[in-house]
Amino acid sequence: MVGPFATPLGFTVTAGVFGLCIGSFLNVAIHRYDQADQTVHRPRRSYCPHCKHALAWHENLPLLSYLVQGGRCRHCRGRISARYPLVEALNALLWALAAWLGGPQAWALVLVQAVALSALLVATFVDLDHYEIPDGVSIGGMWLAVPVSMLVPDLHADSGLAHWLAGADGRVGWFEAGLTALIGIAVGAGVLWLVGKLGKLVFRKEAMGFGDVKLLGAAGGFVGPGGALAALMLASCLGALIGIANVLRFAWLSSARGRARGRGSQWGRAVRIGRACGSYIPFGPALAIGIGIALLAWNELARWLGSVA
Repeated sequence: MVGPFATPLGFTVTAGVFGLCIGSFLNVAIHRYDQADQTVHRPRRSYCPHCKHALAWHENLPLLSYLVQGGRCRHCRGRISARYPLVEALNALLWALAAWLGGPQAWALVLVQAVALSALLVATFVDLDHYEIPDGVSIGGMWLAVPVSMLVPDLHADSGLAHWLAGADGRVGWFEAGLTALIGIAVGAGVLWLVGKLGKLVFRKEAMGFGDVKLLGAAGGFVGPGGALAALMLASCLGALIGIANVLRFAWLSSARGRARGRGSQWGRAVRIGRACGSYIPFGPALAIGIGIALLAWNELARWLGSVA
């Protein structure tokens, strides 16, 4: 790379700008996921969800249009969800972070990581909306993981399995990277599938959606088997914390409603209601965070796991 893009700062800023633009496309993919008559390509132009007005180019500038228009449609003045600028800003930050950590000399690796992070962002918001992870992200990731790993072996440069496969010289080439990706897919999907089966036997209900199984399988192809297991561990810890917080939130709301109706706090009943309502949270977002951390900071994560083991 030449010019200002060859400096870490220039490379990071450029990646962030591209990420901001890509974030606008991600919003389309998320919004149209459950629209039976629409795809990411049809209709070609974005539109206001309230009045269906097709947006002009200056009404669809990532982040800027939302700020200039005060979060409202220029035609019907309907409120635009804050999720649109949030997705754009998050994607810009993730692309910039990948670029800063990787540097311009590893541009191919950074590009793969950035695209994977965007896919995880889509999976996160679709799962929050529909309790479902798009097959385009999970199964598509499985199909792409092996050839992409062979083209960009640096994706598995920090994998212990890849180094073991490389033998004495320790150089991870296309063969080692491709085989590591294949094993990572099997380990990621297999472990989470087993967890789901065991959970069903213990709790007598579905403990893990198959979409999560496919997502971790795809992740294993990009972060290797060790990275997939580490991502699952992080996701489980984060999911437990979110679940407890959600149960307490519903319990507090139930208790507050009881006091407002003159029944007292009835904390025991509130906790039961909180457990019933608050336990239904998607695991995909926590899993996506764990995968993202393993993707960008596997060495640091491995050292931390070693220190706490």
